[in-house]
Amino acid sequence: MGCLLAAALPGFACEVPDEGNMPMRRAVTRVQMLKEVDAWAEAMRRSQASVQYLVRLDAPVHQAGRCYWPVEVRADGKLWRRFLVSPDGKRVLTPSE
Repeated sequence: MGCLLAAALPGFACEVPDEGNMPMRRAVTRVQMLKEVDAWAEAMRRSQASVQYLVRLDAPVHQAGRCYWPVEVRADGKLWRRFLVSPDGKRVLTPSE
């Protein structure tokens, strides 16, 4: 299982809580804990695929006055699904929400 972080661009990024790398780790964990993600990741691991989670700090999404980090879920480098996670980890959205 891999976890990748993309660099943030000044002026466009979400406010990052002053907690070191914990906000990014929290975002990945929130996505990993979703039932559909957990089931998919387990199936991918059984088929010997490498599962990765990419936090896109360079591509924040502003929705309903809030800022979210896209978290991409991938297997062997291929995108499966993208989720939006608030920097505080309290909200997780699918892009259709």
